Amino acid sequence: MKTRLLLALAVTLLVPAMAYPQALTSLSSLRVGYNTRKATVKPQGELKTQIDAVDRDLVEATRLGRTGEIRRLLAKGTSLLAGRAWTPEAEFSASLVIRTPAVVFDSARPHVIRLEQIFSPAIDLAGPLTAKVSLRERSQAPAGQPVRPGVSLKELGTFDGVPRDLREAPFMMDIDVAGVEDGTYQLWVELSAAARPLASATLAVHVHRGLGELVTMLEAEAAKAPADVRADILYPIDRMRQVNRGSLELRTFAPQADFATAQQVVAAVKSGTHPFNGTAGDFKRHYRLDAANEIMPYRMYVPASYTTTRSYPLIIALHGLGGTEDSFFENYDQAFPALAERHGYIVAAPLGYRVDGSYGWGLGQPPADPGVRRLQELSEADVMDVLTRVRQQYKIDESRIYLAGHSMGAIGTWRIAAKYPSIWAAIGTFAGAGAPATLERIRHVPQFVVHGDNDATVNVQGSRAMVAKARELGMETVYIEVPGGAHGSVVAPNFPGLFEFFNRHRRGASATPQQ
Repeated sequence: MKTRLLLALAVTLLVPAMAYPQALTSLSSLRVGYNTRKATVKPQGELKTQIDAVDRDLVEATRLGRTGEIRRLLAKGTSLLAGRAWTPEAEFSASLVIRTPAVVFDSARPHVIRLEQIFSPAIDLAGPLTAKVSLRERSQAPAGQPVRPGVSLKELGTFDGVPRDLREAPFMMDIDVAGVEDGTYQLWVELSAAARPLASATLAVHVHRGLGELVTMLEAEAAKAPADVRADILYPIDRMRQVNRGSLELRTFAPQADFATAQQVVAAVKSGTHPFNGTAGDFKRHYRLDAANEIMPYRMYVPASYTTTRSYPLIIALHGLGGTEDSFFENYDQAFPALAERHGYIVAAPLGYRVDGSYGWGLGQPPADPGVRRLQELSEADVMDVLTRVRQQYKIDESRIYLAGHSMGAIGTWRIAAKYPSIWAAIGTFAGAGAPATLERIRHVPQFVVHGDNDATVNVQGSRAMVAKARELGMETVYIEVPGGAHGSVVAPNFPGLFEFFNRHRRGASATPQQ
């Protein structure tokens, strides 16, 4: 990369700027969480009246495109469903966000943060506020529960004169994280009024000393490396830029691990060894998605038995909403890689561009919103580009390429399979839904379908409708409906059945329908 681009990147990463764009959790993820909790709680009486009012207001806010109001209503509804009172203080706290020029900090440099609001809360505040800022250990909160402060590691200052209206007048604060060990933390801001605790806001940040020097070294080494590994070296720099811009949440990036991996690739290249030739097991690769001008990750599993003397079956695995390329490797009791090894499968799991990309719109109408349309186009493109790369890099049995997914990934499986019907030997869906009319295009593709009848996130009717149409078309279909099964609990126990189903099918081979 040219020197001027490197300098521009360094400025973006390390110098305070006017824009503070940190990514918030996507509205689609918030909606799914809210709707899942609502389907689980099944509100009655006064709670139902309150939730019905929230839903009516959500419809209107969505129609008008008022995203701040949508976030307020989703926070209110989620709080009520969790049994927490929606007080003026709770609403005020939900309105707060911390913005920073970068969420990956160089601990050798000072930084500026800004406290602001994403909507105007209805609270009566008599005077200015005080902010206390600290860096804390990360803590986990159960789904639907507010994040609790972790152990305080460093006090970063107390600031008086915080205005009551942080939409009109966001409040800037200088902080210093010198001496903090590299790692990911919670940046925590507590607001008080007249010494009375009022509200808090938190932001995940990563501290890494010597970022500028590390970026310079990796850029220089990437320029000298073979073309097919440059993206693997540059990935953490590109991903850090996307996170700092607010295009991605920090949770989609593991700075310590990703920078370390890039340095390992550099070391291998310097030693004259290709870092991925002959690599088996669980690892990540990266490539530049040209349509987005962004480096994308994908996770691979290659069985220990892999050899170029014969062909191997391939599974493309699609994660659910909010998941990443890691989902099929680190979730579901980590059963998928072990089964891939046992049965001799290569697995490739793309990100799908973003955690909420939806893998395209299949054969349906494209979204009217141009931003959503681009998101879904790039999501589909990422999947298909990863498939193309893996077919080029490995000895793949072209008659044994499979597609499988959970939740949004199951929806994406039915979409992509129907759009590219000549590729797949069989497909597998867990807790999904689809458009029955599209099955005509893949009536020759056997399908393995699993759904729980107590799924509060994706209603079981989604799979039932697809299975009914498949049977009408005479498609080979195995359908497992789990009595009492929830959205996630039905997945891992049925992975063995999925692999056994895939073992029995090759593209173009005739089979007897199974019901």
